[in-house]
Amino acid sequence: MGNAKMTQREFERMMKPALTDAQWERLLSFGEPHDVEAGEYLFEAGDLDYDLILVDTGELEIVRVAFGWVGETHVGTMGPRSFVGELGLLNGQGAFLSARATKTGRMLRVSRERLRVLMAEDDELCDIILHALWARREILRTGPAALTLKLVGPRSSRDFLALRRFAERVDLVHTAIELAPGDLWTLGEHGIGLDDLPVAFIQGEAMKNATPGMVAERLGLSYQGRADEVVDLVVVGGGPAGLAAAIYGASEGLSTVLLDAVAPGGQAAATSRIENFLGFPFGVSGGDLIGQASLQALKFGVRVYAPCEAADLRPAGRDLDVTLTDGRVIRARTAIVTSGAAYRTLDLERWNEFEGAGIYYAATPLELRQVFESPVVVVGGANSAGQASLYLAANGCPVHLVVRGSDLGSRMSSYLVDRLLEDPRIDVHTGSRVTALGGGSALESVSIDSIGDVAARGLFCFIGAEPATSWLAELDRDADGFLRTGTDVSVQSLERWQGMGREPLPFETSVPRIFAAGDVRRGSMKRVAAAVGEGSSAVASVHRALADIR
Repeated sequence: MGNAKMTQREFERMMKPALTDAQWERLLSFGEPHDVEAGEYLFEAGDLDYDLILVDTGELEIVRVAFGWVGETHVGTMGPRSFVGELGLLNGQGAFLSARATKTGRMLRVSRERLRVLMAEDDELCDIILHALWARREILRTGPAALTLKLVGPRSSRDFLALRRFAERVDLVHTAIELAPGDLWTLGEHGIGLDDLPVAFIQGEAMKNATPGMVAERLGLSYQGRADEVVDLVVVGGGPAGLAAAIYGASEGLSTVLLDAVAPGGQAAATSRIENFLGFPFGVSGGDLIGQASLQALKFGVRVYAPCEAADLRPAGRDLDVTLTDGRVIRARTAIVTSGAAYRTLDLERWNEFEGAGIYYAATPLELRQVFESPVVVVGGANSAGQASLYLAANGCPVHLVVRGSDLGSRMSSYLVDRLLEDPRIDVHTGSRVTALGGGSALESVSIDSIGDVAARGLFCFIGAEPATSWLAELDRDADGFLRTGTDVSVQSLERWQGMGREPLPFETSVPRIFAAGDVRRGSMKRVAAAVGEGSSAVASVHRALADIR
């Protein structure tokens, strides 16, 4: 849904769509009338619960409110037969801007609940509204609203990088300011010391030592349970398998919650280019693919919370309890575990010291900005390492690709092998290992046993991952920690099923109504397309399990 091939006029038309009489009347039927006076606010920046506003008569102006030394900024004006809102209405984010009446008139409020009903029942209006909300989000990125959330920190800071990655992955409108060593003296003018970094300025208010969790809580993105609520499906993990499961579940009428410990995307979001995914003959970046999937999840009413980490999952009578690390509990009828895997690291001195200051587990535009046109080392022998090497080389980075095995084609697709060997900007070192890291406060060099020391501004590590299952003590796992499902569940675990009169369903774990899909599941194929297929297929088993308890 990108606008790269759109003219400016087409993009502006999408932002402020012209509605037919019939469309406008249908839209009005979802709202509650509200007469306003000039100067009245319909919602204000920072409001966590606000409505889509329909302007029947009168006029609204959209403003970024004044804070600190920054004055109020006029963003736009919306007249009759228009609607006011942006993408935050669908994913629970607080308002970035304020809407104020400039003329007396009649407005209608469409609550978030009614908006979801509209999008489920009226496909035509759903598409019009979704396109408009998305287009407005794109405009907000480069406009005054981007100053509403400002992230400030040292370029080499691991915590600052994590904060920026979170903001980009959950699609927050924000501005990130990288501080060079010579800029740090300016912090004192604002009452901020080096120990306070990174800082998040939200509506001009400084949040010191900011973390993704703190920002999410302040913006209304953390989980807020509803009294006595039991959802049909909780999906734990927001990678391709989790997003597919959540989308299919919600689109088929299940009340669905999606949790991710960092942000939706998983390892797929770290992939610079996927060239063998069905329907994308020219390739697609992991970030773009996940961005479209996340938007699709919002369209179908998935409640997405991140960062939101699950600490425990166990039966609670006829239901399941998902306990979060902060102690809050989500009660659900079924759950799908798609928690993926944690990145493996090299056992080297100073590894922890350089994480976020030269060592990366992804090759996206965010990481590229840290190493632009500087020499780098990529470690790994699978597709992700090959894709990262080509992406970095294409953006001006001389690349050393270090592969432990002697055959580059043993774990990598042949089309990638051919391109790597033909690229003069990439030196491939098979049968090699990284043996040491060097540098001051940031990575400067890497030692490779077959050639010695090489200059390196970044080391990109793609050597696989361990399944993130240590929090699932009750589920049957194999010796490597992967979850057993379906006919793979061990005989000892099957005893609990005898009273149910059935065996585990496809993708069902050793505990009834808990399913697993994607990289976390024993026997899964570690490919994006396979994960999408598993996530959607697991929902079919969820429906069968729900039929048994209804």
